[in-house]
Formats: sequence, C-alpha cells, structure tokens
Amino acid sequence: MSQSEQYDQLKDILLTKSVRTGKFTLASGKESDLYVDCRVTALDPVGATLVGSLGWQKVKSEILSQFPDVAAIGGMTMGADPISLAVGMTSALLGEEKPIQVFTVRKEPKGHGRGRRIEGNFQSGDSVIVVDDVITTGGSTLKAIDAIEEEGGKVVAALVLVDREEGGREAIEARGIPVYPLYSRSTLLNG
Repeated sequence: MSQSEQYDQLKDILLTKSVRTGKFTLASGKESDLYVDCRVTALDPVGATLVGSLGWQKVKSEILSQFPDVAAIGGMTMGADPISLAVGMTSALLGEEKPIQVFTVRKEPKGHGRGRRIEGNFQSGDSVIVVDDVITTGGSTLKAIDAIEEEGGKVVAALVLVDREEGGREAIEARGIPVYPLYSRSTLLNG
C-alpha cells in the first residue's frame, strides 16, 4: 500500500472512530465544536499499524534528516504511548540499523521504587522526539517537554497525530521545537 493510501486509510479511521463534532469542553477548559480522541484509533490494530508506518516515515524523512542523533521517542502517558510504541516497532520491523527507542512520561513521579517520572528507554543526555496524540493549546506537550528536560533530555522535535490548529503548534515552536503533525483540523475536515 502506498503512503498516500495509508494516509487516506488512517484518515478514514480517525474520522470514523476518533473525531466528533458538536459542543464539547476540552481538557484546557475551552469550549469547542470538535472533539478528537486519538486513543481509539491508536489502540486499534489497523490504526496503530498505520500510525507506526506513517509516523516512522515522517520521522525518518523529515526529523532524522535534521536531527540524526535522535535516540528515543515518547511523550505524556496515555495519549503518546501507543503512537510512540507503534513508531518504534515499525523502525525495528523495517530492519533499521538503529531502531528508535521508546519511553513514556508519567503525569507525576512514581511514588515508590526509584520515583521516576520517565519510564522506558530514556537516558539523560539523549536527543528525543516528544509525541502527543492531539495538540490544542500545547499544554500537555509542553509539560512532557519540561519533564524530559528536567531529566536531562534534549527535545529536538514534536511528532503529533492531530494538530487542532488552535495555537498549540505555535506555543511549542516558541520553545524552539519544530512540530510535525500527521494531520491537522484542516486536513481532517476539509481535505
């Protein structure tokens, strides 16, 4: 299946499973006529496969070409987890010499054990890609970036499944971190 066919198929799954119109209150407290729950798509086996393929293609062609030292990919649990894992698994399945490692950022540090906030394959000093399923204001992505930087990581880019085009991309890019969305509100609803 071509990249264009994968893109269209994933768009269809997103529109069927994850996108709702109406009147909603978002996590930010803002009212919106659009609700997007990407977890339903990213946890669907076909959706996850497509997210992994398209996400890895974007990482390989657009992000690694600028930031070849990226070691890992991850973001705030729970929205980023299936996306990060799908991209990492795809890099391994395709036989990449150095598959991209995967980590997750807890909302709060673990209350026992080593008390970690970042779990998985992350080390201080790593250059990483932060992931989010949906960005609206960019708040959760920025919290993940803060946590990664507090642990010594260097966030070089953000991979996002859907940019709602409500200022989140600009807020993240104001921190010097380029955002690479697979879809935007415009491409989902108008294109």
